[in-house]
Amino acid sequence: MDNLGQNGEGKLSVIEDGSMASKNSNLNVCNVCLGILQDFCEKAFIKKVCQKVEASGFEFTNLVFSVSFPPQLSVREVRSFNIKQSLSLGRDDIVQLKEAYKWITHPLFSEELGVPIDGKSLFEVSVVFAHPETVEDCHFLRAICPECFKPAKNKQSVFTRMAVMKALNKIKEEDFRKQFPCPPNSPKAVCTVLEIECAHGAVFVAGRYNKYSRNLPQTPWIIDGERKLESSVEELISDHLLTVFKAESFNFSSSGREDVDVRTLGNGRPFAIELVNPHRIHFTSQEIKELQQRINNSSNKIQVRDLQLVTREAIGHMKEGEEEKTKTYSALIWTNKAIQRKDIEFLDDIKDLKIDQKTPLRVLHRRPLAVRTRLIHSMETHYVDEHHFRLYLKTQAGTYIKEFVHGDFGRTKPNIGSLMDVTADILELDVEVNHFIVEIWVHYH
Repeated sequence: MDNLGQNGEGKLSVIEDGSMASKNSNLNVCNVCLGILQDFCEKAFIKKVCQKVEASGFEFTNLVFSVSFPPQLSVREVRSFNIKQSLSLGRDDIVQLKEAYKWITHPLFSEELGVPIDGKSLFEVSVVFAHPETVEDCHFLRAICPECFKPAKNKQSVFTRMAVMKALNKIKEEDFRKQFPCPPNSPKAVCTVLEIECAHGAVFVAGRYNKYSRNLPQTPWIIDGERKLESSVEELISDHLLTVFKAESFNFSSSGREDVDVRTLGNGRPFAIELVNPHRIHFTSQEIKELQQRINNSSNKIQVRDLQLVTREAIGHMKEGEEEKTKTYSALIWTNKAIQRKDIEFLDDIKDLKIDQKTPLRVLHRRPLAVRTRLIHSMETHYVDEHHFRLYLKTQAGTYIKEFVHGDFGRTKPNIGSLMDVTADILELDVEVNHFIVEIWVHYH
């Protein structure tokens, strides 16, 4: 335990220094618990674990404590159960080793750390035990049930707890009695602590963002391993959150997305960021406001608003009914033919126009080929000059606006070009307002 890392990392590797073994060299080691209930329930051990927990740098007001025992302990527990059966004890009369360990240590951990043990806590402290000497306890199971012990990636041994338990459930009682000694052989050493790990469940931050640049992607734009633009909306927001929450990583999601050359105006696009394994989780409303201001001061390309901590369930609300939402756009249109104001006025009278859009060529590499029917709820035109006008559209979410303007080589029908009998193209596009049928943020407490 003295070799546990001191750098405050969540995962702490342990190299047994022999002090525990030498201390118990003259003692018999329990042939069922392999010394776990003899040597790892003492206050001295609990205190050392708690010191590493406090040094890990996590904020927590409660915790869940978990232990991982060597797989072969399951074999010895089964043999112990068989002995107790002969004493007319039922399965309900027997306390499993893991439960007994938790019953003993939970009050000690709670007292030492000054917080309650709560099975629903997002903060977990786990202790992993190992006992290489008794791996041979499992060899007979592999001989009888080889199908249970298949090599797996990232597993150093085929004798995992799940594999051992699967084999124990399949093996016949008489075969088990023949193959495994009763009582089990006494080990020469106690278990060792393989690692102690601290981890905190993810927390979620949500809000809305406006994007004012026509040269900024929503997420990092990387093609064939080469970054095309230096930043993104995702990075401009998440970099600050990672630092403040002291999280290991993040996952960004949003209600829809815009192209790199499209601005997002109006009340902004809802987004949420999952912060993985955060070390800091408690913030006042004032601190969240200051964090929002820090993000806004760091760049003139984006702004965020309504920044708040939310629950995991709230993220689902952001995605609910995404296809049923209505969005408003502003587009600057160019036409090849000279136009007058009267040439575009008829567009103002069109309501709930149904269009069929075959998957656009520009997204065909990442979207399945399909024809999607979308609604153009309304349009409003503002004449600019002989070759330009501004078009305000209210559409069903999921409508490809650029393709509705230029037609995408006939893949969107009808389109502005076909309605006006001209060749039309889009020069600028802005998302003006997002109208949501359902949007409920559930505050995190």
